[in-house]
Amino acid sequence: MDVLEKLAGSPRVSVRRSGPPDPEGTCVVYWMQRAQRGVDNPALDTAVRAADALGKPVVVFFAPVPFYPRANLRHYAFLAQGVPDMARALAAKGVGFVLRPYPRHSLIRFCEEVRPCLVVGDENPLQEPGRWRKVAAERLRVPLWTVDADVIVPSRLLLKEQYAARTIRPRINALLPAFLEEPEEPRPRKRWRPPPDVESLPPSAPWLDAFPAARDAWPVDSFTGGTKAGLAALDRFLREGLTGYATRRNDPSAAGTSRLSPYLHFGHLGPRSVALAVKNAGAPAGDREAFLEEMVVRRELAINYAAFNPACDALEGCEPWALKTLREHAADPRPHLYGPDELEAGETHDPLWNAAQHQMVRTGWMHGYLRMYWAKKLLEWTPSPGEAFETAVRLNDRYELDGRDPNGYAGIAWAIGGKHDRPWPPRKPVLGLIRPMTEKGCRRKFDVDGYIAEVERGEA
Repeated sequence: MDVLEKLAGSPRVSVRRSGPPDPEGTCVVYWMQRAQRGVDNPALDTAVRAADALGKPVVVFFAPVPFYPRANLRHYAFLAQGVPDMARALAAKGVGFVLRPYPRHSLIRFCEEVRPCLVVGDENPLQEPGRWRKVAAERLRVPLWTVDADVIVPSRLLLKEQYAARTIRPRINALLPAFLEEPEEPRPRKRWRPPPDVESLPPSAPWLDAFPAARDAWPVDSFTGGTKAGLAALDRFLREGLTGYATRRNDPSAAGTSRLSPYLHFGHLGPRSVALAVKNAGAPAGDREAFLEEMVVRRELAINYAAFNPACDALEGCEPWALKTLREHAADPRPHLYGPDELEAGETHDPLWNAAQHQMVRTGWMHGYLRMYWAKKLLEWTPSPGEAFETAVRLNDRYELDGRDPNGYAGIAWAIGGKHDRPWPPRKPVLGLIRPMTEKGCRRKFDVDGYIAEVERGEA
């Protein structure tokens, strides 16, 4: 088997458009979307190895578009902050970088200009990006491969939607040793030299100023995008937060919170890099294992959900037993009902919920444990489970930097629709057999009053 056949047969690679690479092509194009980084990137590595086999250089095509569902200026500002890091890392490897934001974002037009042998993209389990890849495969004149670059264990090896953490964990753990290895970071043998008529914005160009993104959430200064900032956050967590993580992970005010989810969502950090750094850290084994359970098993369970369930961002994607119990209790009286404006403004009777909502709106982030509590209260305070789910998705995706992500949808589905959970008797009003969460339960986990005070002071 030659190099190209071996690459195409990798469990990370999906051949979207088959056929031999064009022997007259000038390069391999890597259509970068989800894995926005120049290091520890299996899609980039695949493009480099294919280019070496073909004796060609590699160029990355990066083209932000303003019509990604529920994305807004907050998200694009974080994305834009990561572009210079990405460009520097690629240049250091001799990989080209072409930046063309909307309206010059057409992959097909770019490929007509540079005439590639092959196009390599990165995978995304969500429906809209999947549609883009399907359209590209239909319109390109050369093969298109997509690479599962933002999981450690390739999603296709899990074969189907897994029911819960307990079913995916043994499968992940059996495959993990083969994939949790230090990346080789290949460099192309041929350096990309851009033709004079191929236009590209400089990586530091202020393209966002004229970008027609939605303005329903403004950029935040609580996070800075990019691989450099992501690695700094990882280093800080390893030094200050990993020790004690097993006991403090449900405390939203604790230093043990990693706050890496925005960097993982945008692909500024690769999950393999994070997992290896934690695995090799000097913290106690129990703390490292607790973090890797969240980072690998739970995160890849969420991605598995999105990859195999097209309704992952809707109530219909949840478990039959949960949908049944929610239907049976749909007419139960709600002790509190709030409209969309009250919820968005964090004006409810519950100070803890309000604080979590205010923190999300102001900073673009909410602790995972609180996000579950936050979503469950929406089930209790809106007229129907469907409206609760839609409200949770709308607010999460609008304000969270890590919104529009399988992790967020799986968390909402767990909280409202019993996904990856089990029935929780006895029956309760409104919830039926859905697992409840209460402020009293939160108080057993962390200092609720201290957290609310931190949010009110702007410190959380």
